[in-house]
Amino acid sequence: MEKSKRIIISGGGTGGHIFPAIAIANALKKLDPSTEILFVGASGRMEMDKVPAAGYKIIGLDIQGIQRKSIWKNVMFPIKLLRSVRKAVQIIKDFKPDAAVGVGGYASGPLLYAASLKGIPTLIQEQNSYAGITNKWLGAKAKKICVAFDGMEKFFPQDRIIKTGNPIRKESVDIDGKHMQALELYKLSSFKKTILVTGGSLGARTLNNSILAGIDKLINADVQVIWQTGKFYYKTVLEALGPNPHPNICVVEFLSRMDLAFAAADIIISRAGAGTIAELCVVKKPVILVPSPNVAEDHQTKNALALVETNAAIFVADRDAEAKLVDRALELLNDKELQKRLSNNIGKLARPNADEVIAKEVIQLTNNN
Repeated sequence: MEKSKRIIISGGGTGGHIFPAIAIANALKKLDPSTEILFVGASGRMEMDKVPAAGYKIIGLDIQGIQRKSIWKNVMFPIKLLRSVRKAVQIIKDFKPDAAVGVGGYASGPLLYAASLKGIPTLIQEQNSYAGITNKWLGAKAKKICVAFDGMEKFFPQDRIIKTGNPIRKESVDIDGKHMQALELYKLSSFKKTILVTGGSLGARTLNNSILAGIDKLINADVQVIWQTGKFYYKTVLEALGPNPHPNICVVEFLSRMDLAFAAADIIISRAGAGTIAELCVVKKPVILVPSPNVAEDHQTKNALALVETNAAIFVADRDAEAKLVDRALELLNDKELQKRLSNNIGKLARPNADEVIAKEVIQLTNNN
């Protein structure tokens, strides 16, 4: 009788890393329910809650990233890194994995490095169009690198790159036949055009300020807005709108039904995280991307430009958003041809089964080991 596969999945820090990691784990279990999966994350980060909630065991490493804005915050980094590598080596000795998967985030580095020291085959899932420092370093020893964008041979050995796309939350993009249900949920009219504004679960200050700056233009155009502010900005936005906000403007802190928000929208305004883009490609709605400038290597701008180059999205720079974003959105709402072109082109980039493709690559690694 063949023994169960044992897989370690490491990384996290943000939803953009955690959701793909869980999707890969679920796909592995779907392929072979006997597969044993252990997650390794960074202590104190959101994966320590999200992964157990998804039904998987996780061990935390006391690791942090390099703080580019403060030299003093990096004093403990070498010590934490060394301790994390030692702990990762012990985890590998105890769990005896057949393969290790890194999805990005602080814990990926020590775990995949320890795995390579012990001769465990590793696979990197690089979500962005611009690889981070850790993944570039780990890529030299990885057996396979699963990517979502073209041109990644700039960062990794070409013979090990597999274009799989990024895993998505299937329930978030299941929008067929839900338009009327969505409008009912948000108490919106089917006779008016609707813009969805989303800056992710934490929100985006620039997007919120930009919509506030153009709120009168949106109301005068009789356009509806589903506006996800994020928890940090929700009260501030409500206070700015006053006690009786216009019925066309639906303000929410968090979108618990992303599928219905996508289904209601005629166009979408969004940040440009890799996971978000993967979902937008499957949803196939016209998109305006406003990349966050506050991320490592400015990777959101590079993600967005990868879509702009194929006429799959409209780009508005963060610094220009307050002055230009609402005008650009209204122009797009009134340009049916451009909407159609953007929808068609972004849909061509969709890879809805990326989680299964990556899971099969992981299984193949274990078979070859």
